[in-house]
Amino acid sequence: MSEEVFKLSENFAKNVFNDAVMAEKLPSKTYKALKETIETGRELDREVANSVAHAMKEWAIERGATHFTHWFQPMTDITAEKHDSFITPVDGGRVIMSFSGKELIKGEPDASSFPSGGLRATFEARGYTSWDCTSPAFLKEDAGGVTLCIPTAFCSYTGEALDKKTPLLRSMEAIDREAVRFMKLFGHDDVKKVTCSVGAEQEYFLIDQEKFKKRPDLKYTGHTLFGNMPPKGQEMDDHYFGAIKERVAAFMKEVNEECWKLGILAKTQHNEAAPAQHELAPIYATANIATDHNQLIMEIMKKVAKRHGLECLLHEKPYRGVNGSGKHNNWSLVTDTGINMLDPGKVPHENTQFLLLLAAIIKAVDENAELIRIASSNPGNDYRLGADEAPPAIVSVFLGDQLEDVVMQYINSGDADHSLQGGKMSIGVHTMAKFSKDATDRNRTSPFAFTGNKFELRMVASSLSVAGANTVLNTIVADALSGICDELERSKDLDADIHKMIAKILKEHSRVIFNGNGYSEEWKKEAEKRGLPNKKCMVDAVESLVYPHTVEIFEKFNVLSKVELEARAEINYETYAKSVNIEARTMIDMTTKQYIPAVIGYTKDLADSVNSVRAAIPGIDVSVQASILSEVSEYLKETKNALDALAKVTIDANLIEDAKTRAMSFKDNVVPAMAALRRPVDALEMLVDKAKWPVPSYGDMMFDDV
Repeated sequence: MSEEVFKLSENFAKNVFNDAVMAEKLPSKTYKALKETIETGRELDREVANSVAHAMKEWAIERGATHFTHWFQPMTDITAEKHDSFITPVDGGRVIMSFSGKELIKGEPDASSFPSGGLRATFEARGYTSWDCTSPAFLKEDAGGVTLCIPTAFCSYTGEALDKKTPLLRSMEAIDREAVRFMKLFGHDDVKKVTCSVGAEQEYFLIDQEKFKKRPDLKYTGHTLFGNMPPKGQEMDDHYFGAIKERVAAFMKEVNEECWKLGILAKTQHNEAAPAQHELAPIYATANIATDHNQLIMEIMKKVAKRHGLECLLHEKPYRGVNGSGKHNNWSLVTDTGINMLDPGKVPHENTQFLLLLAAIIKAVDENAELIRIASSNPGNDYRLGADEAPPAIVSVFLGDQLEDVVMQYINSGDADHSLQGGKMSIGVHTMAKFSKDATDRNRTSPFAFTGNKFELRMVASSLSVAGANTVLNTIVADALSGICDELERSKDLDADIHKMIAKILKEHSRVIFNGNGYSEEWKKEAEKRGLPNKKCMVDAVESLVYPHTVEIFEKFNVLSKVELEARAEINYETYAKSVNIEARTMIDMTTKQYIPAVIGYTKDLADSVNSVRAAIPGIDVSVQASILSEVSEYLKETKNALDALAKVTIDANLIEDAKTRAMSFKDNVVPAMAALRRPVDALEMLVDKAKWPVPSYGDMMFDDV
């Protein structure tokens, strides 16, 4: 990167075809028509598309672009792109730079090579990408030059959604429609649109690139499959919010600059709890744009890390024994008149609009807990959820003292007449000003926590797209609001019926409310008594995607059809089985090619040492050397037996044709066999000469330079 000083005011969003650029580049009539499409959903006229395409091309070429791509988000949790140049041949062997409205609106990638859950067979290759005009086009700058990226949805030839964006956009329309109905109950006839607002925090680890290259498990799976904790982990809490090291700070600086050029509002950065773990948090955006931005953030971090001789690890559990990484998804609803619908105000017990919405959300979470679990999950997240870090696999709602008190008043008496207040906080130093104290503490162990004027879904896997989780939240809350509006729109005494409905919903769904320690064994027992699901493995939650209740509400709001939901269930089963299969094969490969040869070499050295000492000093006690040799040999034997067992169950699991049954076999047979192989190998790491151990240790990776 250039040594020039990065001027934020001049460079922010310089690579984005945003509203300001459109207003400047487009004819006023075209700009007005496009804005109407974006804001009201009106169908885009082809003439408008041609005008936008021309302006977009001219702007991109001015910035050095030679190619364009339809940038989409297939069900792989990463993005995809196929690049085409702007050149078009003309007479005389010359070319011109052209880009039509047709090329802007529609692309045609191969649909059969992406996960489709059976929606597309290998011989059925055609699929379409369609321009999402609600998310601005942007420019990517890399070694290949400058490319115009056009955010798009991705569907099959027969119209089914094959991506993450399409159902998210549909769910945003659903929550918009039902939330507007809801606001009209309270006299807000001026509200014409409600937007789902999202802020997605991103946790990640950094590792020196040379050490990364020496760990096949990191290269193939994103996390370590073997390894012991060093003498020090995170128990001293000295890394969390600690001073950022120079090398990491340089990385963060460049990540920020890359984000800002793309209009991504990167705001907060800090060291996280585990050694070599960090976090980046942006300012809120609409759910669609926030999802696009989070995908770009992950891509930028991986790209920039390499420039600094680092690798960015986005896996949920790179190292066993320290905190893993999540993606805290902050979710709220905002009207076009500027009202945050999740703002309780200073006296929540008087804010019936907020309390009814709160009741609707609690109802939605209680009735769809397993759906939230699977929407937040990937195979890596199973290593993290419930592992004595935020959050557990049991879906519950944290409200805090103030709101829980109001809720209990409604449950006990059908109404509320007071709200707890926070008061003033004094540090006890006269020179320091007093400040307002919140009425509620925060709970870092809650999967779904109210945090002032939003809900924070803390279950989402760090490498996962946030599209799925927000699609589910939007849809289930839209369903709850729809039922409420259906009933209250017929009311003869609206105020009284609103209070009755708040009390009724809270009484029926209070089991999901929990303010305590989500890590405790007591909570697991209590949750079981309450009948709350505890799906420790994602495989056990996949079925919720095709529950009759799920199909009913997703089809009701045209978010996903039964066929599309069945496809996503199939993809989840396939993804789990494939991921665990790669991990098992990696363990087999590392054990066979690295660990066993290294240990055999070490046992030879030990045996030679025993024999040499005996020969040099007849009668000397060599019991220590012999004991270590015996112990290493026993672990080596256990390793070989476990290796053979893992190889067998992995082969057996792969022979199963049915996706669900295959996934269950990997969960029930392969995962335990992997743990059985790891035990002796990790024990050997503590016995074998470090110089002879074939891979970098946890201490090497977490504490050296990063």
